[in-house]
Amino acid sequence: MNQRRGYDRPLPLWMIHGCMLLSAFLVSTSFTVGKAITPFMDPVVLTLIRFLLATVLFAPYVGRKFGLTYPGIAALLRYSLISGALVGFFWLMFLSLRTTTPLHTGVIFTTVPGISGLYSWFLLRERLGGYRIAALILAMAGALWVIFEGDMQRLLGLQLNHGDLLFLTGCLLMALYMPLVKLLHRGEPMAVMTFWILVTGSLWLLLFACSTWPVAPWAPIPVKVWLGIAYLALFTTIITFFISQWATLHLGPTRVMAYSYLYPPLIILIEWSLGHDFPPLKTMIGVLIILPAMIIVQQGQRERLLTGAMRR
Repeated sequence: MNQRRGYDRPLPLWMIHGCMLLSAFLVSTSFTVGKAITPFMDPVVLTLIRFLLATVLFAPYVGRKFGLTYPGIAALLRYSLISGALVGFFWLMFLSLRTTTPLHTGVIFTTVPGISGLYSWFLLRERLGGYRIAALILAMAGALWVIFEGDMQRLLGLQLNHGDLLFLTGCLLMALYMPLVKLLHRGEPMAVMTFWILVTGSLWLLLFACSTWPVAPWAPIPVKVWLGIAYLALFTTIITFFISQWATLHLGPTRVMAYSYLYPPLIILIEWSLGHDFPPLKTMIGVLIILPAMIIVQQGQRERLLTGAMRR
């Protein structure tokens, strides 16, 4: 009996937040890894291989635990709609990293939770909350500061790097992911839903890659590119999925998504550890503007949950 009660004890918060810090670190490495491998392969083919590999690695777990049965045409249409947003994001991410930096992409990605909140308000009629709006304003201000390097003339003239513009478009798609999952979820296990999203995403990419796959230069591709794709599929797709889903049960989706505000400083540390220089002071100011957004969201969501519990 005592042993059974031990399993029912709530996990300590430090463990949950520690796992989310690990997940944030792994996701942050994806921007640096993506930058390193995108020059060697077409972005559509690169994204396709990543999705196919993630699907193959994920299939044994889903098959053993839930079974791999055909979900039906209606379910496939739902999953295809969700995967379309995901595929568009990853394709634009790899494409943008050819002409922009990992730090710029990481900074722009911090706008995703706020934009996702706006989509949720429109599609799901969810309340935004003052803390989400404040976090979105901080994230947007910090992202604009980093992108335009604190230069007001460039900002007013909207002199936006082509890669930054592509990735911003990708983030508009990525922000749709969670609202679409909530809107189209029909009670199936989240792992099953994720598996079929990967499958339908692979089908989208196969369709897009029809013209590039046969003529892709396979022979000259360095081994590090294949290792990079394997790393992205395993560590920044499957492992981060498990951590995020597990943490969402304890912290809620809003507090989990708030960890994306840590991507810019983590990317800076990762790039520095690889021998790159620290960004200039002007850029660091923009990163520091973004960081309080995480605290605002964590605290705001915590107070909202406590208030809701007291009312019940």
